[in-house]
Amino acid sequence: MPKPLIVIDPAPRALAEIFDAPLWRRLEAAGDLTVHDGPGNMPSERLEAVLPDMAVLIGQSDMPKERLDRAPKLRAIVNVETNFLQNVDYETCFERGVHVLAPSSAFAKPVAEMTLGLAIDLCRGVTAADRAMRRGDEKWLLDGAEGCFSLYGARVGLIGFGDLARAFTLLIAPFGCRIKAYDPWISEHFMAGFGVAAASLDEVLRDSQIIVVFAAVTSENQGFLGRQEFEKITPGSVVLLMSRAGVVDFPEFLRQVGSGRFRAATDVFPVEPAPLDDPARSIEGLILSPHRAGAMRDSLLEIGRQTVADVELVLRGLPPLSCRRAQRETVARSRSKPIERS
Repeated sequence: MPKPLIVIDPAPRALAEIFDAPLWRRLEAAGDLTVHDGPGNMPSERLEAVLPDMAVLIGQSDMPKERLDRAPKLRAIVNVETNFLQNVDYETCFERGVHVLAPSSAFAKPVAEMTLGLAIDLCRGVTAADRAMRRGDEKWLLDGAEGCFSLYGARVGLIGFGDLARAFTLLIAPFGCRIKAYDPWISEHFMAGFGVAAASLDEVLRDSQIIVVFAAVTSENQGFLGRQEFEKITPGSVVLLMSRAGVVDFPEFLRQVGSGRFRAATDVFPVEPAPLDDPARSIEGLILSPHRAGAMRDSLLEIGRQTVADVELVLRGLPPLSCRRAQRETVARSRSKPIERS
């Protein structure tokens, strides 16, 4: 009996980033592989040729209805960039029982870890003190702790309560923080299971000493954190932008930090790589991280591990368990920006 056909078109990921030798052997055992390992996506004519026999697509190739109509054996699409892009006819996939998956939780733990480090830095002024000491204008002892506060028992506000926020919530549990979260897509009951209180956006902004933006970009929230929202933040608080720059008015974010209203850190930027003349590079009170919070070798291999585990289940006629599944009610609102590589 012939094996099912697995088509692998991983751009912008590289095969070696997400599949080590043991994972690759599992894929080879699961099905016959058609692989594109060059720059960009698989050439259209090659993809078109394999559509009739394709059981699984690993990648983010365009899959409009016309292609789905030519892929009657298709059971799953796994976007190994970990986003849900608007290049798939999701409604057709839902109607035909085709799973559309993203191993998005692969980055949750490393991003949570980086968020914790940046939060402690901002609360305690670690890098600010380092820079001052290198300039020779540092303050010592209690004088050097002006404006600082402890993470222990702090009031923490989360904007977005997806995979990243949940991992961060578990990580800061030993600090005994009082945590509120705003996420219109998540129920109060679900948040309570993590010891988190559901709150309005205004409550999170006004009541929190530490505000972490974990929200993904949707059709409804692009740039939704602007001047009006930033001015609700209590002066002296700290803000961490850890998800996507598209959810904030970035120039206004920089203006607010530059004015001294709050200290901040950002791992994301509207244009990446950020230009050398980007004003963010000169803002005091802002810690810069070049989109590296989730950039760990093991995180990329976790993409592969989740992908292979779910492909094996789907090909056995079982539901996927590791990856996040596109949901009919929300996926059309996703506005994730694809990774661009030179």
